[in-house]
Amino acid sequence: MAALAEEPAEVAAVKPDPEAGTSPQPPAAPPAATAAAPTAPPAAAAEGEVTGGGGDPTPPKPAAPGPAASPSALDRQTLVAVLQFLRRSNLRESEEILRREARLLGDDLGAAALSPTAAGLLGAPGSDADSAGGEALLSRVTAATAIAIGGSVATAASSSPGVAAVPAVPPGKVGGGVVVEDQPDVSAVLSAYNQQGDPTLYEEYYSGLKHFIECSLDCHRAELSQLFYPLFVHMYLELVYNQHESEAKSFFERFHGDQECYYQDDLRVLSSLTKKEHMKGNETMLDFRTSKFVLRISRDSYQLLKRHLQEKQNNQIWNIVQEHLYIDIFDGMPRSKQQIDAMVGSLAGEAKREANKAKVFFGLLKEPEFDVPLDDEDEEGENEEGKPKKKKPKKDSVGSKSKKQDPNAPPQNRIPLPELKDSDKLDKVMNMKEAARRVRLGPECLPSICFYTFLNAYQGLTAVDITDDSSMIVGGFADSTVRVWSVTPKKLRSVKTAADLSLIDKESDDVLERIMDEKTASELKILYGHSGPVYGTSFSPDRNYLLSCSEDGTVRLWSLQTFTCLVGYKGHNYPVWDTQFSPYGYYFVSGGHDRVARLWATDHYQPLRIFAGHLADVTCTRFHPNSNYIATGSADRTVRLWDVLNGNCVRIFTGHKGPIHSLAFSPNGRFLATGATDGRVLLWDIGHGLMVGELKGHTDTIYALRFSRDGEILASGSMDNTVRLWDAVKAFEDLETDDFTTATGHINLPENSQELLLGTYMTKSTPVVHLHFTRRNLLLAAGAYSSQ
Repeated sequence: MAALAEEPAEVAAVKPDPEAGTSPQPPAAPPAATAAAPTAPPAAAAEGEVTGGGGDPTPPKPAAPGPAASPSALDRQTLVAVLQFLRRSNLRESEEILRREARLLGDDLGAAALSPTAAGLLGAPGSDADSAGGEALLSRVTAATAIAIGGSVATAASSSPGVAAVPAVPPGKVGGGVVVEDQPDVSAVLSAYNQQGDPTLYEEYYSGLKHFIECSLDCHRAELSQLFYPLFVHMYLELVYNQHESEAKSFFERFHGDQECYYQDDLRVLSSLTKKEHMKGNETMLDFRTSKFVLRISRDSYQLLKRHLQEKQNNQIWNIVQEHLYIDIFDGMPRSKQQIDAMVGSLAGEAKREANKAKVFFGLLKEPEFDVPLDDEDEEGENEEGKPKKKKPKKDSVGSKSKKQDPNAPPQNRIPLPELKDSDKLDKVMNMKEAARRVRLGPECLPSICFYTFLNAYQGLTAVDITDDSSMIVGGFADSTVRVWSVTPKKLRSVKTAADLSLIDKESDDVLERIMDEKTASELKILYGHSGPVYGTSFSPDRNYLLSCSEDGTVRLWSLQTFTCLVGYKGHNYPVWDTQFSPYGYYFVSGGHDRVARLWATDHYQPLRIFAGHLADVTCTRFHPNSNYIATGSADRTVRLWDVLNGNCVRIFTGHKGPIHSLAFSPNGRFLATGATDGRVLLWDIGHGLMVGELKGHTDTIYALRFSRDGEILASGSMDNTVRLWDAVKAFEDLETDDFTTATGHINLPENSQELLLGTYMTKSTPVVHLHFTRRNLLLAAGAYSSQ
């Protein structure tokens, strides 16, 4: 739950407190500070409307006549009203602390607060006019709401109908156990005073907290250290927003070196924001201020922090914790430094535990059954290996060895999927035949790797894809072209013209051959249409269509029968970084610089779903093998899983320390592998919403990830010019997915990268941008030769 200050029960309705289950206690000290109260316009007391018990606005009775109030007098009046209110509510301790602090503003306040008439502001208990005037002032004070915009405060001086004010209660009834709903309590008033703290004290506040955390017990230190970065950013932004530029610069220079290394890119952006005007157009910082930074902390550590901030009266930091951070508190042992480091690093902190609780149907859909005609050669191959496996319909469905419905699978008709055409059935039969000859991979039997190097790619290779049957390869280039090659001896041919097609005998057996024009046969076809670099390409499962997405903001659908563009899908306003067809065709997904992913259908001009939630560019997209979910990786360093049916985000995975550039689902649909600029491959259990493995070895961005057809091996390709093979079976066995781990997110990742690494294969000087396992488990890799 979000960390909220405990509030006096006599004053306001109790908000949900992190200490759920314990009754709210009167605060030892509402965080008070030395800054002066914000001044209210002199007319506010007369104009403000006090909402009566029934909710009808009733004009207040005029206050006792007196000299025109100056701003400093109003400050004093406000303080006196709060002190009176605390006294009548029997909150002596809080009153004492506030009075002690108030002496910094002037010694005469103490006397004013204690005098029964309160300097002529609040009349004696018997005086109706005076008491009503006092209540009007009190309502004005309590309704003053701080609207924090990066630390600046707009004080609502008069209680308008939109602001809940203190009901007009007879003097004798105040504090008599009346619970007032939806009313800013005294601690909110005090926080309003302290929004603009003394800029010269920010360094002192921060270094004080830093000293406290560094001197705390080891078990708490790791957890509380998570506060350093979000507090540093918010305090710096507050200083900049309030135009304390020299203090902001000094604060940044003194403390930016203490932050974790994986925040360096964010700090570089932050260092360029030195004036209030700079902040307006900066999306990253806007996100940081509007979305709460999530920290997961044990109850003991949280109590320790809270006690410290209240004892030290460190209101500036407490306000930031309250307003800009979401503290997800759990019961149990604090997490270790290693456990925390595994999960942190994203732009908005960790994921809330609730974010990964929704049920996900990660199982595979039941495939239609076919009788596969096995020839002699097939049968021999089968008998050598043991039981014949007749059903291996598709790369995505491999792993469903039985013909029963998977208990974790979604209902067959959960989302409408296209019906199988005859050509699809034929392809499935071919697929099953190939599967019968598939090589069983494992630590003792690694795949052969065939590398396609793009030589002289001066146009700049930016994207690659290979068809499921490994017959064609496509490259997207920075010169805005899309180039398709045939990888088999069979050349690429276009369909004949309409006039020639009318002459063909449509009943002949080889009609599909006859419609192709031999004169157009070539190994390479170049597709023109985009007006910017092509960043993503994807073949349809039936090999009739090709998708490409570009910097020009469009996704194009090309026909591989005519090699022409059929549709340009316009929905993104900025570059589109990735696109991918569903395993069943028809649907496809795209993600781009506008920070959203879109789900499309080939026969619709408009997107069917818009998946919004990432705080930075959506850099890569992937369909789940059952087509009911989509994974997106982002430059905000998180991976999200979206439900295609309703557009909801059902998983948020944090742990990468850099933008994510590759995603791969395991063939059985249970696991997800992700790769990023931090050179790490992280493995996730989708059902439990947990990180279950970390593969270290690459030294640069991982642009390609692919599981073998049966899921025994995970291949990763990187900008460090290597392909690495990992033992996926071993990585996923004996997983810690008990109830405690799932509930708390306490994961213990074994340091076993070296045991899981089965092989490293270097290229001479070619970064690996794509990987693909053929139906027989030969690994194909691709990249452009780099002369540097």
